[in-house]
Amino acid sequence: MIRQLSSVLADFADSVLNLDSRLLRTIAPLLLRPGWLTLEYFAGRRVRYVTPFRLFFFLCIIAIFAIQLTVQANGGFDVDIDARDIGAATSVPDLQRRTNATIARIELDETDAAERARAIERARQHAARRMEWIQQRDAAIAAGQAPPPDPNARFFRIDGQIWDPVSHPLVVGWLPNFANRELNEAIGHLRANLMLVAHNPARLINNIFPVLPQTLFVMLPLFALLLKITYIFKRRLYMEHLIVALHSHAFIFLALLLLALAQGLLAWVRAPAATAALNFAGTVLWIWLPLYLLLMQKRVYAQGWVMTLFKYAFVGCCYMVLLGFAVAAAVVISLVSG
Repeated sequence: MIRQLSSVLADFADSVLNLDSRLLRTIAPLLLRPGWLTLEYFAGRRVRYVTPFRLFFFLCIIAIFAIQLTVQANGGFDVDIDARDIGAATSVPDLQRRTNATIARIELDETDAAERARAIERARQHAARRMEWIQQRDAAIAAGQAPPPDPNARFFRIDGQIWDPVSHPLVVGWLPNFANRELNEAIGHLRANLMLVAHNPARLINNIFPVLPQTLFVMLPLFALLLKITYIFKRRLYMEHLIVALHSHAFIFLALLLLALAQGLLAWVRAPAATAALNFAGTVLWIWLPLYLLLMQKRVYAQGWVMTLFKYAFVGCCYMVLLGFAVAAAVVISLVSG
């Protein structure tokens, strides 16, 4: 059947993301009516609205993308510098060769001249610090003294000695040889990437954003389990708590999306009145975010304010601790494998 392109695209959006009139009917109550959408779903009135999982998935991807663009627009991402290359130099000629190669790569980067100049200056600062250590090491060796430890290896010590994949590797006795080789290779990746983060902290943001969706997918069932344990006497099914988790996370991402859009507009707006309005809207959103989740918990589980406040604080603290560990673990894994 021959159809217009707009019709085909509409069908595609509807089948993949469920982006039709249901989205418009879903977004407003999700943002403004805490718990209402969840209770509608429990009551069986579901056809009119985007399903909880698709709503969470769509807003998660869009919000993270918008936040990345906002950070980039505000100068959060600079020209990449391979600090591992400069930091691995072991002699003055080697350092000069690595520094020149790094600067040559930066000059070929397709960014504006100001960013390239900042990146070149950072590269030269890295080289100066490495030169200082090489000179101190050579002077100590010439004087018959112990050389100073390599600053790029100061966080990797085994039995008081600096870790080295060849001369002093980490060996776990009960692991086979190939597993120990993989372990030391992973340590090498981790050390190298931590060097990059130390020299350019913005790289940490680059490592966090890609792992956020996967981390939150893992955290969703854990958050639902927390709700199940906290409201065990309510005798609700686990899937009901999972719907609450999906809707609450979808709201969080919707709020973050709006905050990112407001922040992005601040970079373009010059009128004082518009700037004040955007700042006010951002403040309202930050206040509304925790208040919304509290009101949602109160409305869905229908308990008194004292118990609701206590359980809200308990679930919130537990979840933030678990989320912190999960994000940290995901970032470490990305640093090890990257």
